[in-house]
Amino acid sequence: MWSWRLGYGNGGGDVTKVVLEVDQVSKEIGKTTLLHPCSLEVGQGEIVALCGGNGAGKSTLIRMLAGISKPSAGSVRLDGLSWSDNRIAYANRIGYMPDEFQFGSALTAYETLAFYAALRRIGKERILELLELVGLTEVRSRKVSTFSKGMRQRLLFAQAMLAKPALLLLDEPTNGLDPYWMEAFGQLIRQAAGTGQAVVFSTHQLNIAEAYADRALFMASGHVRYSGDIAALANDYRSEGGLYGAFQALVTNKEDHLKIRRMTQ
Repeated sequence: MWSWRLGYGNGGGDVTKVVLEVDQVSKEIGKTTLLHPCSLEVGQGEIVALCGGNGAGKSTLIRMLAGISKPSAGSVRLDGLSWSDNRIAYANRIGYMPDEFQFGSALTAYETLAFYAALRRIGKERILELLELVGLTEVRSRKVSTFSKGMRQRLLFAQAMLAKPALLLLDEPTNGLDPYWMEAFGQLIRQAAGTGQAVVFSTHQLNIAEAYADRALFMASGHVRYSGDIAALANDYRSEGGLYGAFQALVTNKEDHLKIRRMTQ
């Protein structure tokens, strides 16, 4: 069981204020534990990566942070508010990007953002600004059903950014992105952190986590195996391949580790 206290990030923001407080959060369904107790704090302007393979518990944790799934135990507070205190106020402080596209594919890119913007009374200028930011201006009148996976991911990211939230929650945001947009994604979340937004994103791509996150949680089978500074961890394992070596040592079980070693020899 890990407890992670606030540190100072390099995402560009001044990490002086705790935005997100997670205290001994866990999730069970029946007799199955999806997430074992986990505590952490994320500060203003800090970028945090949740790293792990399938079934690690990354999406489970993000969904609880977003207020979509109720924790079995523990508490989540955003700017001092819990979901049960005031659902609308809590939701208004969050920008959530799910791991799968869940919008109506019969809508155009512009119509999709306009729908969510109307819910928060956000004007046309912000919609156009975000379409430009994610490179969808020229296809804003195309139906989303014609979009590639990467284009849909970029639209999801734009939706999460609409209200300039205090906390960005991004579930596998780089899935389907080409190399150019992977790099652009990193720059965009750094820009968000630079304005004071806290960012939590999940990924199985260690290079993305190492390049853009201040801190990381390494997760496996619902357990947090490591919680702390990502650069320090990579340095500790520099003789074993850096962050990849750390991931093998902390997350991958012995049988899988041997399989990977045989495949790479």
